[in-house]
Amino acid sequence: MAKVTAVIDIGSNSARMAVFKKTSRFGFYLLREEKSKVRISEGAYENNGELQDFAIKRAIKALREFLLIAKSLKARKILCVATSAVRDAPNKAEFIKRVKDELSLKIKVIDGDKEAFFGGVAAANLLYEKNGVTIDIGGGSTELALIKNKKIEATISLNLGTVRLKELFFDKGDIKGAKEFIKDEIQRLGEIYKSKKVFGIGGSIRALSQAIMKRIDYPLDILHGFTYEVKKQKAFLESLIKMSDEELLKVGIKPERLDVIRPGTLIFLELLECLEAKEVITSGVGVREGVFLTDLLRNDNYRFPDNFNPSVRTIMDVYQIDRKIASYEAKIALELFDLLRDDFKLDEKYKMHLNYAIKLSRAGELVDFYEAHKHTDYILLNSLHYGFRHSDRLLISKIIRFHKRKKIKKKDIEKFKSLLPKKEVIEKLCNIFWVAKVVNQNLSMPKVEIKKEGKKVIIKGKNLYLAKERSKSRELFFDLEIVDE
Repeated sequence: MAKVTAVIDIGSNSARMAVFKKTSRFGFYLLREEKSKVRISEGAYENNGELQDFAIKRAIKALREFLLIAKSLKARKILCVATSAVRDAPNKAEFIKRVKDELSLKIKVIDGDKEAFFGGVAAANLLYEKNGVTIDIGGGSTELALIKNKKIEATISLNLGTVRLKELFFDKGDIKGAKEFIKDEIQRLGEIYKSKKVFGIGGSIRALSQAIMKRIDYPLDILHGFTYEVKKQKAFLESLIKMSDEELLKVGIKPERLDVIRPGTLIFLELLECLEAKEVITSGVGVREGVFLTDLLRNDNYRFPDNFNPSVRTIMDVYQIDRKIASYEAKIALELFDLLRDDFKLDEKYKMHLNYAIKLSRAGELVDFYEAHKHTDYILLNSLHYGFRHSDRLLISKIIRFHKRKKIKKKDIEKFKSLLPKKEVIEKLCNIFWVAKVVNQNLSMPKVEIKKEGKKVIIKGKNLYLAKERSKSRELFFDLEIVDE
């Protein structure tokens, strides 16, 4: 597979391009993203689905510049897909030919099931939850994929889209007609799609999540993985449908979304009710990531290996973390955790946070050795993008940030109290983290024996002089003796 791959998605409302760069076999990161509101479907639904010439010209101009960007980033592979508006257009062949003749770009028109599949592949591999149903609301259609244990079990495409409903109903003030249209279409959904958890994909659902984050004063400015309960936000979502443009702007809806957010919200609410959903997990990934991953994982059943996380691998690749040292220090930390778990009253789930904190702790050294813990905190909070809850990535990053302190100041974590465990839990995890790092002070990965006698932890081994010396400088929540034999 090419090291740099560009994926272009021509949707009914927007054309988007995502450029991905591989760091290793399964490691990758987003190199660049572009969006153009070409509105390829404008005027189509009132003209028997025919793509209008002015919309085609807009799309070609945007695609031309997308290709210039991809070329400048040395993309060796360019994948381009088109969805609802193009696949439904009687004159789609003319549009595809014009793009190929003028830009030498081949467009693959995908059907609704394939579009749902791509969204499902992205959600299944890049969100933390293994089971649920994706809802991807586009301009012309809405796709759903049923995911069980990260495997796509079923897909369906509904003729429900924000631009479609806007032109057919909302522009005429017929909200009642729009609601009846939606209810008739979602009757196609079977019982199998009912799910307590919904993965929200697409610009409209992301816009709704951003408005909710603003409303509840959410402490992180991170959209992917943001989760909320349907019952707590239902009334707010319902109110958006009746808001004026000015009111929508005040609650955080961006100007470019004003004309489609109302139909998008109505579609979303009707689907949530139909599926009996209790929780929405916001997905910052969708068709583009799905196209990329389907290509990347084509020989692996479209799934990453078990216990593999692409964000962790990418951080280790990009920041040149020594895997042997990382594994050694993690082994020491987890052994200490097992010894101290009962005394510290720590939940077993915190082993995962400690493990990743140790393994990724040296990322910031590439920026500045002396302030590495601060830089690593920032890097992980903003780069542990895939496969983690917000609470997980926050705790992992804060263990690293505060591991040099015995006591954490309340003000340092007050902002994140809704996502973090109690201060004492973080401090105890920081203690374990600190000792594991001290044991490998000289980076020689010394062979040690770790045991507990009463309330004291004793660590014995050769080449522990520096570790023994350093351990005397820190007061811990437990007695520690390091013996240099």
